[in-house]
Amino acid sequence: MKYGRLAGAGAVELADAERPEPAAGEVTVDLAACGVCGTDLEKLRGNYRSAGILGHEPVGRVAAVGPGVSGASVGDRVFVHHHVPCYACDVCARGDLTFCPTYSKTNLDPGGFAETFRVPAENVRRGAVLRLADAIDWDAGALLEPAGCALTAIRKVGLPTGARAFVLGLGPVGILYARLLKSLGAAWVGGSEVAPLRRAAAERGGIDRVVDPRESGAVERAVADATDGRGVDLAVVATGHPAVMRSGYGLVRRGGTLNLFGLPEPASRLDVDLQELYLRGVRVVPTYATTEPDVRDVHALLADGRLRISDLVTHRRPLAAIAEAFDLAGRPDVAVKVVVTGPAA
Repeated sequence: MKYGRLAGAGAVELADAERPEPAAGEVTVDLAACGVCGTDLEKLRGNYRSAGILGHEPVGRVAAVGPGVSGASVGDRVFVHHHVPCYACDVCARGDLTFCPTYSKTNLDPGGFAETFRVPAENVRRGAVLRLADAIDWDAGALLEPAGCALTAIRKVGLPTGARAFVLGLGPVGILYARLLKSLGAAWVGGSEVAPLRRAAAERGGIDRVVDPRESGAVERAVADATDGRGVDLAVVATGHPAVMRSGYGLVRRGGTLNLFGLPEPASRLDVDLQELYLRGVRVVPTYATTEPDVRDVHALLADGRLRISDLVTHRRPLAAIAEAFDLAGRPDVAVKVVVTGPAA
């Protein structure tokens, strides 16, 4: 079978592998679609301190079920989460599930960009194989993981009643974050984005104010207008650029929260006046990845129509054209979300 893998710095290629068979407690899944995530692009660029396995937003059909597996049957339409926490260590006991030491050690084999991939027994046992509702198409299913990351972040930082928030960086996951804030009852959500195509997608999704950050003072004016000059309850940095993180800090009200949501550039620093941060009481909260319960909750929002996300997919490319898919995903001028499709689509 074919699967996508890194082929040195800046290159992704198709490679051959034996089609996996499930052992006890495992399942295998035939790929229908897998989104190209920003972290996949960072791995391609050599900017991500993590394993080089590509593809972590896959949906497909269960191909085979190993002995001892319950709750999954051949032919089921499923989303599969690539990482799971142990739910037993001190970190998990304190609720910081995505920072569990074993979380990143669990993964799909050989990755989400494969004609067929194997789901390890620990992932199956801990609820990482989620049957898709009939109302959820492949495109929406391939966005469950990034939407789950946004929901995990929102729950981590807390969303005050009537909150006003601003998202800096309206790429696919930034738009998902903004739409979730609206769905969960935020009173006002604004955002900034350089790419016109992505600004249009944000506006189409009901975001209250979308501005181009290159326009001098546009971000600050939008926030001041919406908050009577007080600043937002929550500023979300959905990009890794240090300058944007510094800008986000300046938008937060006294006692508000800055969520570092996008993957920071390697060795980057947040240069802020620590005494000012102390006296203003601003919380700086990094969040990372998602968990099965949050993905299930996003799934429920989609299934009952409270959240709409599949319209963010602008391009679909077959697995054979994975290099083209990665190229498109790295071009915000022409694409919002790109998915790679497989034989089960």
